[in-house]
Amino acid sequence: MVGDDGVLRGPAADGRVSVVAQADVAAAAVAVLEIAANPSGPDVRPSPGRPPSPCTRPRSSWASTGRAVRYEPETVEQAYASRASYGAPRWQLDAWVSTYTAIANGELAIVSDAVARLTGRPSMPLAAVLSGIG
Repeated sequence: MVGDDGVLRGPAADGRVSVVAQADVAAAAVAVLEIAANPSGPDVRPSPGRPPSPCTRPRSSWASTGRAVRYEPETVEQAYASRASYGAPRWQLDAWVSTYTAIANGELAIVSDAVARLTGRPSMPLAAVLSGIG
């Protein structure tokens, strides 16, 4: 996501994003399958969790990588143009850019404790994911 120049670019405006580590997604998926096999198990409906991290203000969690990172906003048009150089198909460009516009629109700022409730442990902090601890 971050360019060689240490800049994260995208049309995310001042949006916020809640992220989930791939390992947590996998553990939650296993738990869902186990619950499906035993529907009389515990109630795991999500309830509010910690606030989402700011997407457009990389801070200490980025510092854990040892690399200085900053955010620069792009327009949607600039985002398409900057990503076109990868030679990806149009559907992939749409997916990349729409992730940022979803952040800008507040669609990815949903907070939940679902991972913790499903797996029985806290979700992995972003700093741990970025530093490779997880």
